[in-house]
Amino acid sequence: MTKLSYPPKRVLMGPGPSDVHPRVLQAMARPTVGHLDPYFVDLMDDIKRLLKLSFMTENDLTFPVSAPGSAGMETCFANLIEKGDKVVVMQNGVFGGRMKENVTRMGGECILHETPWGEAINPDDLEKVLNDNKDTKIVAFVHAETSTGALSDVKTLTQIAHKHNCLVIVDAVTSLGGSELKVDEWQIDAIYSGSQKCLSCTPGISPVSFNNRAIDKIKSRKTPCQSWFLDLNLVMGYWGENSKRSYHHTAPVNALYGLHESLIMLEEEGLKNSWQRHLDMHHELIQGLESIGLKAIVKESDRIPQLNAVAFDSNIDEAKVRKTLLNTYDLEIGAGLGPLTGKIWRIGLMGTSATLSNVNHCIHSLKKVLP
Repeated sequence: MTKLSYPPKRVLMGPGPSDVHPRVLQAMARPTVGHLDPYFVDLMDDIKRLLKLSFMTENDLTFPVSAPGSAGMETCFANLIEKGDKVVVMQNGVFGGRMKENVTRMGGECILHETPWGEAINPDDLEKVLNDNKDTKIVAFVHAETSTGALSDVKTLTQIAHKHNCLVIVDAVTSLGGSELKVDEWQIDAIYSGSQKCLSCTPGISPVSFNNRAIDKIKSRKTPCQSWFLDLNLVMGYWGENSKRSYHHTAPVNALYGLHESLIMLEEEGLKNSWQRHLDMHHELIQGLESIGLKAIVKESDRIPQLNAVAFDSNIDEAKVRKTLLNTYDLEIGAGLGPLTGKIWRIGLMGTSATLSNVNHCIHSLKKVLP
């Protein structure tokens, strides 16, 4: 029988997961109860309350999908798209590409507009695409593109989409808890995120939120949602506002203990304080990187504070650097994806990982490792 050793204690400064706070790990070790136990029903209600605070929304249909962020994405697309629906996807990185895949697999017609990687989505481009495709029903884009470190203007993009009578789906996997995000004020129709980034919880949960416009579309579908598990007409009976909840699936009870604790910590810190902490640590990191000759690829006004895409000299063996950082300094940073493979590192400052001590450790370690 193979015996695995105890997992190493890493400093997680890649694109995710982030470091998980000991309070969250301790919460997950609490006794398991049934997924319809009165205690757990009360916990579900408080998770919904805390997620509403985090998303800055009053949407009743705000809850955690019992699966990672990719399932949150599929929940939005599977419930809002019907066969033949025209959907505009504004892509500026890997995860916009995954949105396109969802549209086509749901039977929708995808109009893909590609923005150069490392740039924010240009609102004028969306205006032009919608003028050329007046029968579009949904617009989808990524708020904080994890593959490039670019942050797009959700408020303006949503206003343009609504002017053309389109629903909006937003990917906030990397932004929730780390960047300014106001679901109600910006009138976002459907949004999804992940537990493992700025919330500093373990991977495996996807917070989502849907407003009344999205719910009307879900309830008026002519055909059933193609996914039984993600069908919100069924899930609403379990995560809805009724005190009597109907069985839908066995929720990951202990994982939700962890999510609840992470949301309590975010409430204690204050949402705006969390946004500011991520921004402050970003400035410290950029200053330190520039002091050793490394620079961000995204222009300053479009950068995600919690995900920093950094270029390096072409003569550097980037994979060897990452391996040495991991094996010698217990520091994880991420590689580039797609056309940025081998050209950038992705350095994360998310949740519990966004501390000055981690920034200093990262800069010190890179100084030692770089030629």
